[in-house]
Amino acid sequence: MLQIVEKEKCCGCYACQNICARNAIELKLDGEGFAYPVIDQQRCVDCGACEAVCPILNSPKEEENERQKGYLVQIKDERIRKESTSGGSFTAIASWIIDQRGVVFGATLDIVKREVHHRWVDNKEELRLFRNSKYVQSNIGECFKEARHFLKEGRWVCFSGTPCQIEGLKCFLRGDYEKLVTVDVVCYGIPSPGVFRDYINWQQNRIGGKFTKMLFREKRLSYNYTSVSIFNEDKEKDYHSGVERDKFMRTFFSDMNVRPSCYGCHFKKRYRVSDFTIWDCYDVKAFSRNFDEEGTNRMLIHSEKGRRIFEEIKPNIRWEGYEDLNHFVADEVAMVKSVKRPSGREVFFEDYAKMEFGELMEKWFPDTWKVRTNSFLRMTAFRLGVYNPAKRLVKRLLRKN
Repeated sequence: MLQIVEKEKCCGCYACQNICARNAIELKLDGEGFAYPVIDQQRCVDCGACEAVCPILNSPKEEENERQKGYLVQIKDERIRKESTSGGSFTAIASWIIDQRGVVFGATLDIVKREVHHRWVDNKEELRLFRNSKYVQSNIGECFKEARHFLKEGRWVCFSGTPCQIEGLKCFLRGDYEKLVTVDVVCYGIPSPGVFRDYINWQQNRIGGKFTKMLFREKRLSYNYTSVSIFNEDKEKDYHSGVERDKFMRTFFSDMNVRPSCYGCHFKKRYRVSDFTIWDCYDVKAFSRNFDEEGTNRMLIHSEKGRRIFEEIKPNIRWEGYEDLNHFVADEVAMVKSVKRPSGREVFFEDYAKMEFGELMEKWFPDTWKVRTNSFLRMTAFRLGVYNPAKRLVKRLLRKN
C-alpha cells in the first residue's frame, strides 16, 4: 500500500489513482492546496499496484543518449505562434498526430472551475486549449487510463506534461507503445492549485465582471516581456500585469508557492524518457541569427520515434539544428537543478491557512517602490529593444572577470 509519509516523495502525478482497480485512491488537496493520494482502507486490498507505478519509487536511472538531437524551432503559422508561449513546436507535433487520426492530451485552464486539468482532443481547432503556459499543477484525472484505452485501440496518442507526469504515465503503462508520443516541458517547479484558486477568487472580487479567459504569458509587449492577462466580458476590466508585479507569479518565482517534491525533484535531467523535451529560447540571437525574437522553442529529441516525427513536421516549421548540445542546454538550469526551499515557506503557508488572500499578499508580496521601479525599468528596456543585448553584454563581462 502506498503511504505518503514525506510529502517531498509525492509529485502528484495521478498514476496511483489511475492504476487502482478498486478505485480505492483519490487525490485530494491538502492544506497547502497540493494534491496527494488518500486511500480508502475499506476498498484497498494491498495489491501493491500503486507502489509499482509511482515514478518517484520507480524512476529509471538517467543514461547518456549519444543520439540526442537539439533544434531551434518556430512554427510557420504566425497566428499559432502568437497564441503560443514561445515557438509553437508542440502544436506542430500535435497536428501531425491528429493527421494520423490520433488524440492529443494536454493541460487546459478552466477559468470557471478555477483549475488547470488535463483532457484530450482529436481535432486541430481545439489544440488552442493547450497553448500558453499554465503555472499550476494540472489535475490529470483519469487521462492515463484514457490514453491507454486509445493506445489499445491502435490509435496514435500524444501526451504532453511536466517531466513527472510523463514518467508517471510511462510507469502506469508498464511498457512502451509504438504509437505513443510523449512531450515534456522543462519545468521550474509546480505551483499550488489551491493558491491559484484563491488568487482567481481574490481577483474576481477585486476586479468584478465575469472572467472569460486567462493567459499566464501573453505576448502583449514582446515574447521576452510577457504579461499575465485575465480577460473579462467587460473589456474595460481586462487585467494585464508583468510577471514581476502579479501576485500569483511572485508567489511562484520566489519559490515560496512550489510543491514540496520540487525542492528535490527526481526528474531534473537532460536525458529523459520522453520523445521530445521543449522549452523557451528567450535570447535566440545568442544561438542563431536566422530567427526573429517573437518566440522560439529549443527542442531535444531523445528517441528514434521522435526523429521520424520531426522529419514529418519539417514542412510546417522553421528549424535549425544545433551541434553543441552542452552549450544548447547550459543556461537552462531548471532542466537539471531543483529550486531551493525558501526559509520562510512554512510560515507563508501557516499564514495562507488563516489569512484572507489579499491580506496574505500584502504581507508577503507588497507592491513596494522597489518592485514598481524594477517593473518600469524592465518594461522600458524591452520597449527600447536593449534588454537582451544588455543581458548578453553583462554575461560576457562576467565571464571575462
